[in-house]
Amino acid sequence: MSVTIKDIAKLAGVSHTTVSRALNDSPLINPETKERIKAMAGSMNYTPNYSARSLVLDRSYNLGLFFTTLHTGTSAGFLYEAIKGVNDVIKDEYNLIVRGIDDYKSFHKVNRKNFDGIIVMSQSESDQSFIEYASDKEIPLVVLNRPVESVQVMNFVPDDQSGAYRLTEYLVQQGHRHIAIIEGKEGFKSTQARRDGYREALRKHGISVPEAYYVSGNYDLESGHAAMCKLLELPDRPTAVFCCNDDMALGAVKAVTERGLSVPEDISVAGFDDHLFSAFMSPALTTVRRPIEELSRAGAETLLKFIETKHSEKSVVLFHTELVIRDSVKSI
Repeated sequence: MSVTIKDIAKLAGVSHTTVSRALNDSPLINPETKERIKAMAGSMNYTPNYSARSLVLDRSYNLGLFFTTLHTGTSAGFLYEAIKGVNDVIKDEYNLIVRGIDDYKSFHKVNRKNFDGIIVMSQSESDQSFIEYASDKEIPLVVLNRPVESVQVMNFVPDDQSGAYRLTEYLVQQGHRHIAIIEGKEGFKSTQARRDGYREALRKHGISVPEAYYVSGNYDLESGHAAMCKLLELPDRPTAVFCCNDDMALGAVKAVTERGLSVPEDISVAGFDDHLFSAFMSPALTTVRRPIEELSRAGAETLLKFIETKHSEKSVVLFHTELVIRDSVKSI
């Protein structure tokens, strides 16, 4: 038979209300009593009844982590880091529900009854209607990854443009003038920001590249491989290729080696994101570290504070990106 709050209260010699408050970290209970009751609950293998707790406290104990899409353009590394960052913060206090916004035909099930708070990992403006919906429903909300202007929310954004700029400038400093780019998924804000950073660096150094050096990708291995195959067919082949994420860089390296060429001796390859595998590729990948796990952790901490205090701040916080120099770029 399962242990109840009343069982703990009887043994501790306090009311069941005191036990309930202690287990929920209420400031109304002094720390010594709180620790004594928690220790007693642990020794009795007490398991909280979340259904009853939800009814009493008017909470679902569900947090939503919503991506614009989970079908195309969301790499495994990006997904992993985002979930890990949030999960490290919420631990076992909440259930984390991960969904793609484009899976919803209607948002009516997204409400305060089903979600205590929502984190949107925004990838393109196509999720704007969802962000506006959640804001209108007054669901505690944090938006990550994409700057949002029309809705006043707490907004955490990585500085992709400056990261792409620094990487491209590094390629120029290594003597490269024929620098191609394998772009990310069309319509994603990250794609635009990284393209803009690449162009800005080329303009600064007075470098122009042919239109054929701009090749579309989809943020996955296959598109990186296909794009590099196109670049290798060009009569004036680039000496360096900036891939807009590490997954595409891995696919690009495979295309190079399939042609009997090598990286970086025959062609240099750089990426963006600094996923877990990037340092263990052969050669190790020069890339830009994008702090998605840190971003997600900060978003989760802020959201929990909103839920507890019922007070939300509204500002934009920029997270810096970092150039990581490894072995996949050759000085010429």
